Amino acid sequence: MARPIRELHGLTPGDLGDELLTSTEPLILRGLAGQWPLVQAARASQRAASDYLRRFYNGAPVVAMLGTPDIKGRYFYNDDVSGFNFNKVRTGLPGVLDELEAHRDDAQPPAIYVGSTEIDLCLPGLGAENDLGLASRQPYVSIWLGNQTRIAAHYDLPDNIAVVAAGRRRFTLFPPEQVSNLYVGPLDFTIAGQPVSMVDFHQPDHERYPRFSEALAHAASAELEAGDAIFIPSMWWHHVEALAPFNVLINYWWRQSPAFMDTPTNTLMHALISLRGLPLAQRDAWHALFKHYIFDSDGSEAEHLPPAARRVLAPLDDNMARALRTQILNRINR
Repeated sequence: MARPIRELHGLTPGDLGDELLTSTEPLILRGLAGQWPLVQAARASQRAASDYLRRFYNGAPVVAMLGTPDIKGRYFYNDDVSGFNFNKVRTGLPGVLDELEAHRDDAQPPAIYVGSTEIDLCLPGLGAENDLGLASRQPYVSIWLGNQTRIAAHYDLPDNIAVVAAGRRRFTLFPPEQVSNLYVGPLDFTIAGQPVSMVDFHQPDHERYPRFSEALAHAASAELEAGDAIFIPSMWWHHVEALAPFNVLINYWWRQSPAFMDTPTNTLMHALISLRGLPLAQRDAWHALFKHYIFDSDGSEAEHLPPAARRVLAPLDDNMARALRTQILNRINR
């Protein structure tokens, strides 16, 4: 049994201060968006929520991911991990809403899912009426909607507040250090951009994935209804399951780091071709260097140098980051 996630009740968007938004532990924010018009419409009926969304739609195509009933809502790879068990189509949002309504009462509906779609690109004005007041953090705000779908456990680099605007969702979270117990799939061939756990949470194969039991010992889980939200810290693994015939999620992503910083995923991918194949003694030496300059850095690594000579070891700014990026690209392209 996964342990519960700490819950906060009675908060409003105005209560989302730095202490909460820099938490390193997940939080359930019960009723945070309870007054949103979209939430109120969803509480009335699926039709009311669909009609509300249609008011804002500007005709821009969305990417719908469609699966046959036999995948039971689990968006994943095919059997030999050479492709996926669903198809992507570019279509209009009203057609997706119609399909969700048509299959609402099916015992085994086809899987219908529109993944992360920037709200302002296809539903301008929706965010203004349904907002958490995080503009100072310049969040990327997206909408997800579909029926009973399951998204494999994955991590995201940004911090994240996910608001259940319609339906119900179950979130199961794991701290970052559980990565070795989650049996992660390909890094360079992913379902939606991030590597995912290969374990089927509904039917875990403990013989094939024996360490998954250890991951479960550290799992935290919660079920959210319309109006509830969850704060997911950067790099926490999360498995997301939509439980109702019609579900809408509004997602806010932001980073605590400067905009000039690259994604660490680029560093990891380059390390695969520059570090992983070294002899053990050399990997140990580079491990020490990374600890010294990166992971154990306290800003003192270059104090013995004159300030003008510290260069990339000084605190980075946008100009220095741009110059360093150019230097790295030149070295890679030799």
